[in-house]
Amino acid sequence: MRFHTRKWVKPEDLNPNSTLFGGRLLAWIDEEVALYAIIQLETPRVVTKLMSEINFRSSARQGDIVEIGIEVVKFGITSLTMMCEVRNMMTRETIITIDIITMVGVDENGKPKAHGKTKVEYIGDRLNTKD
Repeated sequence: MRFHTRKWVKPEDLNPNSTLFGGRLLAWIDEEVALYAIIQLETPRVVTKLMSEINFRSSARQGDIVEIGIEVVKFGITSLTMMCEVRNMMTRETIITIDIITMVGVDENGKPKAHGKTKVEYIGDRLNTKD
């Protein structure tokens, strides 16, 4: 699993229990997987199609740093399916796991659009292509 983003838990991210609000964490995850899908599918338009069961295993408190990890599970015709793990850098505990997050590339009318991708590409892959 590659961990792409770190977030610092601030007072505005807390719930009444003084721990990280689950909705805030899910928003961070949704944004991170959307950005990843946009880059991989090379399209400016993606939407969240599915998030499987969300398993909260621990939490974070103000001042903690959390890392969001993403791994590609498969490429569909119009979609990219990933899994996600978020961990607390301070306690080294896993905060949340999501086994399936599916993002779909769409056209300007919001309809699914085929992307033609079959594997994860890195910057080096794209720079070394022969035209």
